[in-house]
Amino acid sequence: MAKGNINVSVENIFPLIKKFLYSDHEIFLRELISNGTDATTKLKHLIAIGEAKTELGDAKIEISIDKEAKTLTIKDQGLGMTMDEVEKYINQIAFSGAEEFLEKYKDDKNETGVIGHFGLGFYSAFMVAAKVDIFTKSFKEDAAAHWTCDGSPEYTLVEHDKKDRGTEIVLHIAEDSLDFLKEDKIKGLLNKYNRFNQVPIKFGTKKVNDPDFTPQTTTDKDGKETTEPHKKIDVDNIINNTNPAWTKAPADLSDEDYTNFYRELYPTQFEESLFHIHLNVDYPFNLTGILFFPKLSTSMDMQKDKIQLYQNQVYVTDNVEGIVPDFLQMLKGVIDSPDIPLNVSRSYLQADGAVKKISGYITKKVADKLISLFKNNRADFEKKWNDIKVIIEYGMLSEDKFFDKAKKFALFPTVADSYFTFDELLEKTKDTQTDKDGNHVILYASNKDAQHSYIEDATAKGYEVVVLDSPIISHLMQKLEGGDAKVKFTRVDSDFIDNLIKKDETAISKLSEEEKTTLKPIIETAIAAEAYTVQLEAMDSDASPFIITVPEFMRRMKEMQASGGGGMMGMGNFPDMYNLVVNTNSPLISNILNSKNADEQKHLISQAFDLAKLSQNLLHGKELTSFIKRSYELIK
Repeated sequence: MAKGNINVSVENIFPLIKKFLYSDHEIFLRELISNGTDATTKLKHLIAIGEAKTELGDAKIEISIDKEAKTLTIKDQGLGMTMDEVEKYINQIAFSGAEEFLEKYKDDKNETGVIGHFGLGFYSAFMVAAKVDIFTKSFKEDAAAHWTCDGSPEYTLVEHDKKDRGTEIVLHIAEDSLDFLKEDKIKGLLNKYNRFNQVPIKFGTKKVNDPDFTPQTTTDKDGKETTEPHKKIDVDNIINNTNPAWTKAPADLSDEDYTNFYRELYPTQFEESLFHIHLNVDYPFNLTGILFFPKLSTSMDMQKDKIQLYQNQVYVTDNVEGIVPDFLQMLKGVIDSPDIPLNVSRSYLQADGAVKKISGYITKKVADKLISLFKNNRADFEKKWNDIKVIIEYGMLSEDKFFDKAKKFALFPTVADSYFTFDELLEKTKDTQTDKDGNHVILYASNKDAQHSYIEDATAKGYEVVVLDSPIISHLMQKLEGGDAKVKFTRVDSDFIDNLIKKDETAISKLSEEEKTTLKPIIETAIAAEAYTVQLEAMDSDASPFIITVPEFMRRMKEMQASGGGGMMGMGNFPDMYNLVVNTNSPLISNILNSKNADEQKHLISQAFDLAKLSQNLLHGKELTSFIKRSYELIK
């Protein structure tokens, strides 16, 4: 029998562990299962190379609960440890000093990285246990060992009569952690952290039909047949899939395999993914995984089911910030890399060069996959565009390298349901949509229905109008314009059609300058609206008498500030401003000007003004009620 003090240079390691890791105390189970997994996979390797003269057998990790004894046991059939190895790996923990420990992590209380930095995976057991027993037998010798510690620096180490190879860790659960004796609690943790563990994990048993039993059918005197019930037997309840899809070669997987894996990852997700990207690289870092493109709305809200980060098939986190580029965090799936520690912390991610390379690789891989999908089946890619455009547009804004690649496949759908890349759109519109000053104007709508009348005016002129309706499109337009000073994006309702793309020809007004001077104050007085600037323009006589437009610059700056970043400071709180464009060639405008009855003038102006507001969805409440009442009176 051996007694001693655990070799640490702090008075008591265990209160420190509890104090600094209490908010993450559930990870003890992940840590202990990971140790068992390592012991099993290492033994398998030693057997394969001939250094271990034993059989691996049906090696698994077994988790069991004894509620009466208040114990939770984690048992493996791996390497096991000799007495000397227990002394080395369990008792000799190298700390540089309590003071340095406290100073380094005083602001890092919620980071599980403390365990990883100091090799304290086993000691995380004391976050939930008042006492821990280890029973272990090495594959190398017959003697077994029993180590026990009650949470103080003192321990005992004695020989034991354990017969089978491997390690059994018994946690005597502390009174403040009795939740960990509940089966549902442990089942939830196993499903969260270890459902893809490399080594089978047994948690209890389950009933299944006996494969060797054949139910007998008997016939009674009335000819009625009865089949006896199927015999049930107890089998190990293996909770994990040891060979998930991302560990296999893409050539060995069918589309159905990927679909099934997506359902396995997200059992409550009813919609299928659009397509997947299989990641597999072994230099200059190791990385495997599968990313799925889900269907997305134009909302920028992050999805509930996030990308999951694994290390050697052990769950680490679904906070992949720093590893996966921001714009791809709306994807779903799995990334697995042994180069990322189990207890990953933000400070580690920010400082680690390998992580930055991983992020760059993922960006390139996604871009290459999208280019391939676009080239190989453009029609299908176009069908999926509305479901993936938010991710791609966000990527173009946030990653310059992705922007350069994405210009080859990012699409601009038109109101006529045609799709163009940016270069194709420029080529298509360069002749018709270049104004007299050489500016190449790309007309767009954000809502086909709300801006229908403006779209009709533009298409009647032979112009293409693209539909751009994502929440970040203003930022992307700004970036695209920055690449060519002559390219301008203009929303189709930002001015009347002839002013959107000014040509050399100038329309002649039927009203003289004197008549315009007389008309303008009459209209301004009648509408009495501070938010509207009256603008008299000569247009086609059959065009609307009043058109409301929103200046492109002001509206875009407000949108950019509302969606975050860009814009001009304070524009988000600036009141909406509109132009009321009056068509001086409209017969109605001539009638208003020539009317000798002031009430009639006001009545006509109000009706035309409300119609213009209605076309821009600006007529609401009391104003809408008054308009409807006035309209009925006109048709009596």
